[in-house]
Amino acid sequence: MASGDLFAYAGAIVGDVTMALGLYYHPLSSYSWKVLVPLYDAAPPVVLWSLEDPQASAAWKRRWPIERFPVLFDDTSGLILPEASIVIEYLDQQFPGPQRLLPEDAAERLEVRLLDRFFDNYVHTPMQKIVGDALRDAARRDPQGVEEAHAMIARSYAWLEGRLGAREWAAGAQFSLADCAAMPALFYADWVHPMGEDFPKASAYRKRLLARASAKRVVDDARPYRKYFPLGAPDRD
Repeated sequence: MASGDLFAYAGAIVGDVTMALGLYYHPLSSYSWKVLVPLYDAAPPVVLWSLEDPQASAAWKRRWPIERFPVLFDDTSGLILPEASIVIEYLDQQFPGPQRLLPEDAAERLEVRLLDRFFDNYVHTPMQKIVGDALRDAARRDPQGVEEAHAMIARSYAWLEGRLGAREWAAGAQFSLADCAAMPALFYADWVHPMGEDFPKASAYRKRLLARASAKRVVDDARPYRKYFPLGAPDRD
């Protein structure tokens, strides 16, 4: 079987596949998307285990009692890697794709890491605050926290607008770890705090991210689960 066919194979008979390297994920999960985009680009020998599968979910909890995903595991070595950025860096070292996601040059690599943390901390985290609050019982909601999260996203859009300039990707001409972080963060952030027409460069960048074949794949795979988005998935994207 060619490596490019592996994902479809694993997804079709996930309960019966035994393989050393696997990834626990959920199709709607934004941090799962962060890993899936470069996985689909590089097609390494990784079996995907959707947490919609009860057996996969039980095994994931045994391996990672913190119960956050995605999680990469290797049954041969005993390796267990949580945290999307760490998973991507490991796969970039072991199974490099069409381009390296962390540049060899130290200064360029530092910028990529900076932007990875920017998207996770200042776009992704406040977006998840807004979504998570909507999942709470009405009596336990945090309107001040949600207001602050919206303000952080707005500031982040403005900073990104100025930072992008003429760049095609977040850190320059090459797609990188920073863009892996940006794709799900901006996808969902624009749902909860639309960019509108105020940030044309950031909006165009989001469109470039979503135009990638790997990004289209994760978005399409998640469509059956959009009903679980608590704020109502918009009729776009």
